[in-house]
Amino acid sequence: MLKFAFKRFGYMLITLWIAITITFTLMHIIPGDPLASMARKLPEQIRINYYQKYGLDKSVPEQYAKFMTNLVTKGSLGESLVYPGRDVKETIFTYAPKSARLGGQAILVGFTLGITLGIIAAFNRNRWPDFLVIFIALLGVSVPSFVYASLLQYAFTVKLRWLPTTGWGSFKYTVLPTIALSFSSIAVYARYMRANCLDVIGQDYILTAKAKGVSSIALVWKHIIRNAILPCITVLGPQIGGIVVGSFVIESIFAIPGLGQYFVSSVSDRDFTMIMGQTITVAALYIISLFVVDIVYGLVDPRIRIASGKR
Repeated sequence: MLKFAFKRFGYMLITLWIAITITFTLMHIIPGDPLASMARKLPEQIRINYYQKYGLDKSVPEQYAKFMTNLVTKGSLGESLVYPGRDVKETIFTYAPKSARLGGQAILVGFTLGITLGIIAAFNRNRWPDFLVIFIALLGVSVPSFVYASLLQYAFTVKLRWLPTTGWGSFKYTVLPTIALSFSSIAVYARYMRANCLDVIGQDYILTAKAKGVSSIALVWKHIIRNAILPCITVLGPQIGGIVVGSFVIESIFAIPGLGQYFVSSVSDRDFTMIMGQTITVAALYIISLFVVDIVYGLVDPRIRIASGKR
């Protein structure tokens, strides 16, 4: 397992380097730069000073080498080009936790309820609980999250006045946006778990376990859920990797000071350093989440550990 972990860690670093390189290259292929409109109105010498300060007067390979050197040796992501004096790393550390908290709660709610509903639907196939779960899943997939957000605000803030409409603070401020974000996750996990459970229930080893007199609880947990949940864990990994960027629409509707707004505005403003910082953060979390998923696979299904040991 230790050898496997080191090998995957090496792959993680290579993948992260490739993601950084591709993003850096694509940004410089696009014509123009973020200082063009601002520097055009400045005197020539001041304009030159700006370009020298941010290293935009150098060639692309030199800019890339400087960026990677600062990243590896100092852990620095640079300074925002659009907002001078605003450190990219500090900005991410300030706003990412809010988006991560909101996204993490939404994934937790979506995964828990989705798995539960999927199991209920599978064990009540072609009965009213199954039809109800299918209907909920269809609503979760077909209706955008901002529609749920508006309906929740109207019901729980305008009519009932139970929860705040916008802002950020205590847990109650996260309830409505968490619910709005979790609907799509509930739908995805419910559909996956229902289909997987139905497939597992029809396998021969389930019939063998029943013939041996395995109790209902052991049969459901050890033989059905543990095998059916693996594809759901696969979906969970990429979702965890993207929680820090949050949802720009939901954060805007509920006025949440998260990183989603910066993620969108930095692209439109051509803020190179901010884009690079957020890309590195998202890519690193995504890669780490996939690594964790591989470890969880081994814990859930011992056959995976055996196969890895043979290789």
